Amino acid sequence: MSEEGMNPRRRRLLVITSGLGVVGTAFAITPFVLSMNPSARALAAGAPVEVDISKIEPGQLLTVKWRGKPVWVLDRTPQMLKSLTEDTAMLVDPNSTVTTQQPSYAQNATRSIKPAILVLVGICTHLGCSPSPRLEAGSVSGLGDNWPGGFFCPCHGSKFDLAGRVLKNVPAPTNLVVPPYSYLSDTRIIVGVGPKEKGAA
Repeated sequence: MSEEGMNPRRRRLLVITSGLGVVGTAFAITPFVLSMNPSARALAAGAPVEVDISKIEPGQLLTVKWRGKPVWVLDRTPQMLKSLTEDTAMLVDPNSTVTTQQPSYAQNATRSIKPAILVLVGICTHLGCSPSPRLEAGSVSGLGDNWPGGFFCPCHGSKFDLAGRVLKNVPAPTNLVVPPYSYLSDTRIIVGVGPKEKGAA
């Protein structure tokens, strides 16, 4: 029987049945499509995290989560960068010689790929507390006139400069960790993937 000669009631039933079939198929395939995305467990276990750095102002700190840990992204001002060469006598490891604390591409004076942008895991290397940003230098920080600016761990008093390098005479034994990261563009970084790994399939 042609569609033109079809009973109107039968035509309605056919349209409704087809519509229900489409909806049912969508419900049936949705779990399969969603299963292709990384799960919350996979993200917590270390899936890379993309960060838009276009809106970070100079001197501003952004916090993201990677592997269940806070990761800081700091856009350092020229004055902050200058302080990194002035505070070396206060530091345990000013040249970042403990190679496990940063990837080779961040083993430099700024501990970063591009000097202004610092990327650090915000976990103290003493007992795993999360330090507080005390970015302003001097007494305004509450840490004394000779404070170079950086991070202060309130748990046991460890101090780190604006490159995450540990100051002398504090409980933390090593610098803060620089995680693997790379630039996707001038305004986006990816935490969890180093520059050499980006092309890897």
